[in-house]
Amino acid sequence: MQKLWILLFGFLIVFQSCLAQSQKRPIGGLVMAVKLADSEIKHFPEPWTVDFNPKPVWNYTQGLIASAMIMIWKENGNDSYYNYARTYADHFINANGSISGYKAEDYNIDAVNSGKFLFDVYEKTKDERYLKAINHLRDQLKTQPRTSEGGFWHKKRYPHQMWLDGLYMGAPFLAQYAFVMKDAAIFDDVVKQFVIVHKHTYNPKVGLNYHGWDESKEQKWADPKTGCSPNFWGRAEGWYAMALVDVLDFLPLDHPGRSKLLGILNQVAIAVKKYQDPKTGLWYQVLDQGSRKGNYFEATASSMFTYALLKGSRKGYISGDYKAIAIKAYNGILKNFIQDNGDGTISLTKCCAVAGLGGNPYRDGSYEYYIKETVHADDPKGVGPFIMACLEMNDSK
Repeated sequence: MQKLWILLFGFLIVFQSCLAQSQKRPIGGLVMAVKLADSEIKHFPEPWTVDFNPKPVWNYTQGLIASAMIMIWKENGNDSYYNYARTYADHFINANGSISGYKAEDYNIDAVNSGKFLFDVYEKTKDERYLKAINHLRDQLKTQPRTSEGGFWHKKRYPHQMWLDGLYMGAPFLAQYAFVMKDAAIFDDVVKQFVIVHKHTYNPKVGLNYHGWDESKEQKWADPKTGCSPNFWGRAEGWYAMALVDVLDFLPLDHPGRSKLLGILNQVAIAVKKYQDPKTGLWYQVLDQGSRKGNYFEATASSMFTYALLKGSRKGYISGDYKAIAIKAYNGILKNFIQDNGDGTISLTKCCAVAGLGGNPYRDGSYEYYIKETVHADDPKGVGPFIMACLEMNDSK
């Protein structure tokens, strides 16, 4: 009888321990990544339509989803995700490696982001047309217009401007190119982009980076003294955080600029922690004005910060303490943004559709502008980063 009680007591201890561990571990990882990816494929059977495009277009959002699909394929070996990404490539890349609809002379840095997943497609197929396409995108950056200090203009039609968004669009691709092609001199240019944009957009009192900077100070949205836009937009800071953790994957450990990027990333992480909502674990559309009327918890920025903090802490780029903050955010996304559609699919809701500066109609970067932009579900700028965050959850267990 005594042995039975000992066995029962031991079983109870083990059960309670397992229960405690299960309560600490959030739902997710690869299972959630696959479920969201499968939903994305069902919602958008043709990968060039993922950003609700009526016509096929070579753009950063499609490349973002393609990269996320490649990451799932690498994790579970299911070729359906690789094939979805490759279908996008094959729709645009011709036999000679040229990209349909892509115009290098537009100097739109957004177009470069879609080159990242091509490295994996080329590695698998050894088809030279993918390598040629990669080189076409690299060539754009060789002549991309720059600020006086050497920072890439966001686009030719946005002269003298650097946006935080643009760091994600160009820098990780360029760093990967330098790594794969063994062209170490390129790394200096990669580091330079972050150093310049951080120098001009970082507000040390607030701890955040302004969305954009106009060196000429000619834009109506630009502060006449600093050239910065007036607000701290969540997704812009999210792009910036993701760019940093992705570039560090390729930057050599002994590169003199590595410590600079780690320092910038840690400043970003401190601010991300500071402005996280303590109850939900999420972040607002305008990061530092959570109590202001009209502001709302926004899914794309929240997904990006979750990914960046999980990856950064896992790889030692930032303190491991940030992992708990990211897990809280991950659970907040599951609770507040994931919608069961009742047809076997799920959606990521509360995504800001788009936000920029200047243009026509003119976007002034005001608080009122950011909170009034369209909000919808299944936006690739949220779906892609959240899939990546899910995969980081899988790695971090």
